[in-house]
Amino acid sequence: MKKFLQLLLTAMLAVLLLAACGSDSAKEETPADENQAGEETKTEQASTDTTSYPYTLTDAIGKEVTFEKVPETVISLLPSNTEILYGIGAGDKVIAVTENDDYPKEVTELDTVGDFTVNIEKVISLQPEAVFAHEMMLGSNEEGLNQIRDAGIPVIVIQNAGTFEETYETIELIGKVMDKNVEANQIVEDMKTKVADIEKKAADITDKKRVFIENSDAPEIYTAGKGTFPQQFLDMINAENIVTEEGWIMISPETIVDENPDVILAIYSYVPNVVENIKTRDGFDAVTAIKEDRVIQLDEDITSRTGPRLADGLESFAKAVYPEVFGE
Repeated sequence: MKKFLQLLLTAMLAVLLLAACGSDSAKEETPADENQAGEETKTEQASTDTTSYPYTLTDAIGKEVTFEKVPETVISLLPSNTEILYGIGAGDKVIAVTENDDYPKEVTELDTVGDFTVNIEKVISLQPEAVFAHEMMLGSNEEGLNQIRDAGIPVIVIQNAGTFEETYETIELIGKVMDKNVEANQIVEDMKTKVADIEKKAADITDKKRVFIENSDAPEIYTAGKGTFPQQFLDMINAENIVTEEGWIMISPETIVDENPDVILAIYSYVPNVVENIKTRDGFDAVTAIKEDRVIQLDEDITSRTGPRLADGLESFAKAVYPEVFGE
């Protein structure tokens, strides 16, 4: 049985930012100095707007990948990569995706190269100028990715983003490869604005809701604990997870009843009538979320794919848990 589409584990170290103070001996700028500074700013801005080729990057597994020019044909091996490519306006370069890709709608008409297991021979036969892989795939596809590299096709392994900041970095990296820096930066800024607005509203919440996040149906009910994106969502909207364990864990119906959550969020859709199934489980009629009709099914794609719609996923959590603050 499918337990969940995607598990994202957080392993981010704290980074200390050091800011240098200006020197007391700095001279006052003359108009000429100001003009020169203005020109340097313009030059710096222009350099970030376009990618200078040849462009070399170091991917998530430490491999250097060099592009002599913008890739004209690319294959994406994970839906989040695909969403980023389309989001930055490089969708016309995508020639194939996986069977799991469904957004935006036009990707469903593209050629496919397998699902979680990649058809390596087909990828090579299509001769793309770049393949966007993902760190999540390494367990089952690492040998195949090496075969693609051996065929002379550049492979970029995208990091398994565990935070919003790492998601922003991924979007900017793919934008850099595809010379879509302006578009990538705009997506990141829009996401940051939405996230900041949500966190600002959530900061005033005093009556914290206790939430249970369900990621698969009975009899094997899985839930998100610490170190997962759903946990980050709850932290950012000022809500409490009834689960205190790390990672994705299996939980019993009895434990859910005992914890008595105020809200139940179901983030899967592989079975029909998800909400009704939860409501009618034995003993669940005593749970506050059931009594108050606060069982909500959310789109698992926007809450798990680390791409342009991730901020929408955070917003969906906020509206489901605190409709009185964020609207339904």
